[in-house]
Amino acid sequence: MSDYNTIKSLLDSLEVSYYSPFILQGGITMNRVYSAMEEVGLAAKLADLKEEHYRNTLALSTIIELLIEKNILTREEVEKKAAELDSFMESSPYPMV
Repeated sequence: MSDYNTIKSLLDSLEVSYYSPFILQGGITMNRVYSAMEEVGLAAKLADLKEEHYRNTLALSTIIELLIEKNILTREEVEKKAAELDSFMESSPYPMV
């Protein structure tokens, strides 16, 4: 039996579930029942997202450093553009409900 099947059968036999409140935009609280297997699945998805985020950040950092090393861009130009884009993101162009 694979590790996954072993864990799944163990968790299924426990019949564990609990309410997990979460807050939606505007402060509305909702309750959701999560089984142990759903919790494991969510943790796995989060780990995948973290890995993808790391790889994307590494790729962008590498490209920026190479552009600076080749004198295509200066560090000041990159910092100025980053600040400009960051200030744009601070004020959402979409209405908040």
